[in-house]
Amino acid sequence: MNFTIKDVPWSDPDAVALRDAQRAEIAAMYGTPDSEPGAPPSAADIAAFVLAYAPDGTPVACGGLRALDAVTGEVKRMYTTPAARGSGAAAAVLEALESRARDLGWSALRLETGDRQQAAVRFYTRSGYTPIPAFGPYRDAPESLCFERAL
Repeated sequence: MNFTIKDVPWSDPDAVALRDAQRAEIAAMYGTPDSEPGAPPSAADIAAFVLAYAPDGTPVACGGLRALDAVTGEVKRMYTTPAARGSGAAAAVLEALESRARDLGWSALRLETGDRQQAAVRFYTRSGYTPIPAFGPYRDAPESLCFERAL
């Protein structure tokens, strides 16, 4: 399936709706509304945010980037609606994020996912991300699994 990728502001209504769906799914999975170690991403610290739209115009996936330092970014709020999983939407978003990261002069991307999110682990591994020791706020979070990919 072909997806249209759009750069949008953090406050975009479609972006807000997808992030809300992601947080609700994570809350149900982990049994708590606040399972994220560290500061949640915000408009103030997100360098890029993209949405994938299906051919009919439905927003089906999202993801953002937050700077960790001058050459490394972090993937934040990756999410694909359940109906669009396996369609290539997540891959389209991740490819767009990697392109934005290169445009920002970054040479690596890191990310964190939870130990109950095995589909995400498989996706990131297939996408060339390798396990790394927990970084930043995830160091003391035993359920966190961290990954990195050189760009």
